Amino acid sequence: MQAESPVEPDDLTPEQLAAQWEEEKPPAAGALANVGSSLAVICVGVGAVVLSIAMGLGTPSAPQPGLWPFMISCVMVALGLFQLVMGRHNRDAEKFTRMSMAPLTGLVTLAAMVALMPLAGFELPALVLCIIWMRFLGGETWRSTLVVSAVVVAAFYGIFVTALNTSIPHLF
Repeated sequence: MQAESPVEPDDLTPEQLAAQWEEEKPPAAGALANVGSSLAVICVGVGAVVLSIAMGLGTPSAPQPGLWPFMISCVMVALGLFQLVMGRHNRDAEKFTRMSMAPLTGLVTLAAMVALMPLAGFELPALVLCIIWMRFLGGETWRSTLVVSAVVVAAFYGIFVTALNTSIPHLF
């Protein structure tokens, strides 16, 4: 008796591939998750509206720093309200899983890098950021993580410090 060889994705018909994706996708989110995510978007949008008004809006002919953030924030609030009303009919949303934390992890590590740059330069925080993103968020091997992270930091150093001579904080 011969063992069946695994079917490669290239060997599947579009219908078979769609069926395979349907089997592998995470469970659908319920109405409560749709409401929660809509309210989160609305809250962030309203907070951004308040902050952008505090920065000053100006006029379209003489805009101040808060005008564009204000406009984008208004769009966020409108989309959040739309999702709140129409989202309960949405069946494509996925249930929150462990991987749902990946964007939050990315945001927190990026904020940490920005906070550490004035103290430690950009090289070390950027290297740690690349390693976290590639290894833990991207699932890359240690070898590719370390090589690519070092190359990315070296490339940024070459571009922003050496070539453009920017005032970005750096160690070397």
